[in-house]
Amino acid sequence: MSNVKSIMIVGVGGQGTLLASRLLGNILLESGYDVKVSEVHGMSQRGGSVVTYVKYGDKVYSPVVEKGEADIIMAFELCEAARALPYLKKGGKLIVNTQQISPMPVITGAAKYPENIVEKLKAAGADVFAFDALTLAEQAGSSKATNVVLIGAMSNKMPFTTEQWNTVIEKTVPPKFLELNKKAFALGREHFELK
Repeated sequence: MSNVKSIMIVGVGGQGTLLASRLLGNILLESGYDVKVSEVHGMSQRGGSVVTYVKYGDKVYSPVVEKGEADIIMAFELCEAARALPYLKKGGKLIVNTQQISPMPVITGAAKYPENIVEKLKAAGADVFAFDALTLAEQAGSSKATNVVLIGAMSNKMPFTTEQWNTVIEKTVPPKFLELNKKAFALGREHFELK
């Protein structure tokens, strides 16, 4: 069981977490791993929390990631990163898009958006790589490519080449969005390497 790795993808409905989990699942399957993917929705409409578990290894029996078990957490939004922190294992990596999307209690004025989230995550002992994936996605050509920028950043923590990732992007993404997504992936990968 020790060879099983766990990745959590957390975000907000409408941010493209599904494509991110498909890209991740596809590259793992093509590399011969047993892969289990499970999606958990808070509120399924846009704006609600979305969590995807991806587990892979020689043999995976359950897709569920328990607290303290995630090797990598990829967070599409700051509050979601804070919410997912208890799932990160000691020595795990937290990759965070610094974008803030106000949840309903903040929008209605019932709550305030938390401040200094990245600093708090680091203070809690997490190995955090936080960056503005949204701006990189816009550089690639569309804010909707934030998900693939994050996959690009995370790819540095996985044993696959850029060529392998590009092949999976070609097989997963519609042709008209291919160049945009390849560019977004490259920007995320390079940005992580520069840090």
